[in-house]
Amino acid sequence: MTAALRPPLIGAGVIVPAPDGRVLLGRRITAGEQPSWGLPGGKVDQHGESFEQAAARELAEETGIVLPADAMRVLGVLLDHRDGRARLTAAVLAPVCDATAVVTEPHACGGWERFAPDALPTPLFAPSAWVLSRWQPGLPSLPADVFGYPVAR
Repeated sequence: MTAALRPPLIGAGVIVPAPDGRVLLGRRITAGEQPSWGLPGGKVDQHGESFEQAAARELAEETGIVLPADAMRVLGVLLDHRDGRARLTAAVLAPVCDATAVVTEPHACGGWERFAPDALPTPLFAPSAWVLSRWQPGLPSLPADVFGYPVAR
C-alpha cells in the first residue's frame, strides 16, 4: 500500500525575456530551502484564475513588472511527484520586456538579474529549470521523473 499524496500544487513559472535574449532570474532565499536561482512565478490560487492570469499576477507581486495576462503564452505543462505531492507547473512565456525588476518580497528573494540562456547561474530551482527547458530545448533537460506536455497551437 502506498502513502497518500499531499494536496497537489498547481503553479506557473514565468519566462521574461529581455530584448537581448537574457532571461530574468531571482536569487531564492526562502527559509528552509537551499538557496537557488528561480523564475518569477507561484501558485494558481485565485478562484477562476488561468495560468496566464496567475503568471501576470505573480510577476507583478514578485518583481513589480506589470504585463497583461492576455500577452502571456503557455508553452507547456510539467508534472512531477517530488516532495510527496503532485505538482503541475505551467511554463509561461511573457512578452519581451526590459523593465527593471524590484525586490518586493525580501524574505524570499535576494535580488533579480538577467542571464543569457547559455550562461545560467547555478543552482537553478528545479521547477524553473524545467520551465526553461520548454522555452529553449537543450536548457536543462527534464529528469526521467518529470513529465513535459507541450501545448498544441
